[in-house]
Amino acid sequence: MSDETAPSVEVLAEDFEDLKATVHGFASQLEDNTKRVNQLASAVASGGGQGDNGESGKDKERPKTPPFILWLPGDKYGAELSALAAWVRDLLVPTYFGEVSSSATWCAQWWEHPAAVARLHATWLAWQELTNPETCGLTGPSVWHRDHLDPMLAQLRAADGPFAGCMTNPDRPQHTVLPVPPVDQIPRGSNH
Repeated sequence: MSDETAPSVEVLAEDFEDLKATVHGFASQLEDNTKRVNQLASAVASGGGQGDNGESGKDKERPKTPPFILWLPGDKYGAELSALAAWVRDLLVPTYFGEVSSSATWCAQWWEHPAAVARLHATWLAWQELTNPETCGLTGPSVWHRDHLDPMLAQLRAADGPFAGCMTNPDRPQHTVLPVPPVDQIPRGSNH
């Protein structure tokens, strides 16, 4: 090869570093997967793998109530909402929310908007799972940002999102919750 067509030493060095990082990532994933396989094998060997009805030990530990916050009964809803509010107040708003505007809305009374509560709660559940170093691997936080936080913020803070009638100007706060028609006024067979 002539000097003009041969890759430069810098390009080769960058490519080599990229390959090293990729191999390191695969090695970390292999290590995590090996740990998980060994944990599962230990659970099966100790009899914790299958219950009498064929459920795994993990399935038996799952709560009967779905994690969807809007379906939780009174006290459980209140406790879950309180924990969610602390996360929204202490992490989400100060870290990820910029200025409030007509194209990036927010409501100081977000808990009164069921669509906002549902989206925030789902994102918080994903955050708990994907930032736990024992279960998520090295890419968990990146996956959380890409797959959960960014889409949630785009929907929640959109000009036509759940806060469309609320505060778009911090100097003139307002709060408007859309009315929900009584169940007997919703036509049967309607897809809306």
